[in-house]
Amino acid sequence: MSASAPKAIGSTDGLEPSSCETAASALAIVRDGVITGEGPTTAGRVHFSRVLDADDVAWCAHILTAAAIDDVPVSRAEAEALFEIDAAATERKDDGRFEDLLAKAIAHHTAAASGLPVPPRSVALSPETAIESWAPANARGMRTDALEWVAKQMRGKRHGNRVLRAMVATLVGVSVLPLAQLPSMIDIGM
Repeated sequence: MSASAPKAIGSTDGLEPSSCETAASALAIVRDGVITGEGPTTAGRVHFSRVLDADDVAWCAHILTAAAIDDVPVSRAEAEALFEIDAAATERKDDGRFEDLLAKAIAHHTAAASGLPVPPRSVALSPETAIESWAPANARGMRTDALEWVAKQMRGKRHGNRVLRAMVATLVGVSVLPLAQLPSMIDIGM
């Protein structure tokens, strides 16, 4: 385990990913720990159910930036797992670190899915790297289906994530939200 990984007592099997698929599975283990307050990511510390703390975020960052997958874009499965962690946590004790990580991971996935170049995960997801330094600033070059997926993930869910909302408003709002709102606009007019 690298020095950036949180220290936990107990088994951490499955938390050192070798592919995007195993990373998504490892993120599911973190999600389960957030939900129950138990498991390998919470061992050796007090962890309350539905609380996302700095150690949980450190686990997510460790998983997402594992050496085996550092040069591979964040996958859809990993991004969905992060949205699940976000939804599972009703209380935050992480000083906004998960908000930053989630927004950067979603931007990394969406840009890469659109065929745009993205930096290695260790750079893009680092708290020291500003998202504006590498993420697309507008929807030009972005694939509509990737933007629609982000809009779908955001629709109907509570998201207090200012960084993610700003990114969605900038990227998705311009090209996808009018299409997404069309059915409700038709319903209103009827």
